[in-house]
Amino acid sequence: MRRKDREKPREFALAVADNCSWSVMATVNPDGSSYCIPLSMARDGEWLYFHCAHEGHKIDNLRRDNRVCVSCTGEPKGIPGTFSIEFESAVISGAASEVTVREEKIHALELICRRYAPDNMAAFDEAVEKRLDVTAVWKIHIDEISGKGRKK
Repeated sequence: MRRKDREKPREFALAVADNCSWSVMATVNPDGSSYCIPLSMARDGEWLYFHCAHEGHKIDNLRRDNRVCVSCTGEPKGIPGTFSIEFESAVISGAASEVTVREEKIHALELICRRYAPDNMAAFDEAVEKRLDVTAVWKIHIDEISGKGRKK
């Protein structure tokens, strides 16, 4: 990291990942170029979970090369009287794998739903029963994580 004065500890980076509105995951295209896609994720320990369709560009990339990089950011705030911002960010590198065990898949979906739709959890069991087979769940192991931030 170039600006060591803005480097933050692991716990800070994990908190940014836990609290960001959404994340962006980069995968590797067949020609070696990158492909980025925003995701709604939830963390459990050293794993990030996300749900998606069973097919598509992202899935094709993950099946061919499971290396990913995830970027998470908090809400930036302008610093009055300057051209600078307060910010917080985390960058995660890891390997993605599809979740195939039913119980882990349901657990991951519950984590995601509790994070993004906590007021609708009464309908969770019924929704999972209807949609589990058509919903893919993937997990990313947090191999490396770094945090960066600036407060005025």
